Amino acid sequence: MKLGTKLLAATAMMIAGSVTLAQAENLRILTWGSYAPEELVKKFEAENPDIKVEVTFSNNEEMIAKLRATGGTGYDLAQPSHDRIYAAQVEYNIYKPLDLSKINMDQLSPNLVEGVKANTTIDGEVYAVPHQWGTSGMMANVKEAPDAKSWLDLCNPEYKGRTSMRLRRTILLGMGFAMGMDPFALYADKDAYKDMLDKVTAKLIECKDNIKTYWTGGDDLSALMLSGEVVLSETWDSTAFKLYSENQDIHFIPPETGALAWIDTFAIPRGGEADDAAYKWINFVTKPENVKIMSASTGALAAVPDAMSLLPDDKRAAVEAGFTEADMDNLKFFANIPPGIEDMEGLALERIKAASN
Repeated sequence: MKLGTKLLAATAMMIAGSVTLAQAENLRILTWGSYAPEELVKKFEAENPDIKVEVTFSNNEEMIAKLRATGGTGYDLAQPSHDRIYAAQVEYNIYKPLDLSKINMDQLSPNLVEGVKANTTIDGEVYAVPHQWGTSGMMANVKEAPDAKSWLDLCNPEYKGRTSMRLRRTILLGMGFAMGMDPFALYADKDAYKDMLDKVTAKLIECKDNIKTYWTGGDDLSALMLSGEVVLSETWDSTAFKLYSENQDIHFIPPETGALAWIDTFAIPRGGEADDAAYKWINFVTKPENVKIMSASTGALAAVPDAMSLLPDDKRAAVEAGFTEADMDNLKFFANIPPGIEDMEGLALERIKAASN
């Protein structure tokens, strides 16, 4: 082969290689712990060899903070809860509208789709679709705390030193309902909302000696419940469902004022660079055969038709042990958070934390 021909061939190979590299992309997912199980990541990458999945585990507050700090860049798919999108988008412009034509909508529960649309539509554009849903309420060892039914039971002297909670907004809202107020109805009146927060804060400071410790994640809460150090705690239902398979005395308890219901979603950050890969992931994890794997990991219900049948047997038994039809009818879905509300809640939580040190 002549030198010129060799150079042309080498150049062609280099160009072809660079095209291949250019086509390969990273899908950077900002999500909750357990929402990207390794089994599904490997399966997705095997089916899409041109996509590499990078997962960062986070929570609602951190997701907003990270995307706000970067102007919506650094990630290609995020999974905030349905009530944490509207205000964040209006204030910080961190997401981009979804192209629903690229999502297999028939794989999603119509009711949950409409519920998320109602909370995340801005100027006619939809910013999220549902992925997983569940509730926050209480978890009890029913042998040790058989009569627990109210958020206020976390402060019951009968369980002194054996209860727990997470110092996040959920406990403020739950206590607000338990004390006869409606936090969501008060969102529109910041003075009234602050008055509610003051009352709840005083109550939680008053009962600080009842608290064994404040949990921060599902693993430490699980250890506390399984060891018996804690017999009653505020919790996500999915954590209680997981523990039920290890100890059937541990039940999820929907509070009498209603468990607080959340829907975790799929949203695409404004500066995302892999939209097509993000849509592929959404469609992949909502296929029934993959929902089974996801549900085993999360312990939550998927936002798909007939989600109960796709739960592992032990998780399904835990749901049935925790919820009656009346409990399901009594759910309180988190409402969109207006600007400024979370700042007020943050100050309340700081006061509680400071008083507990």
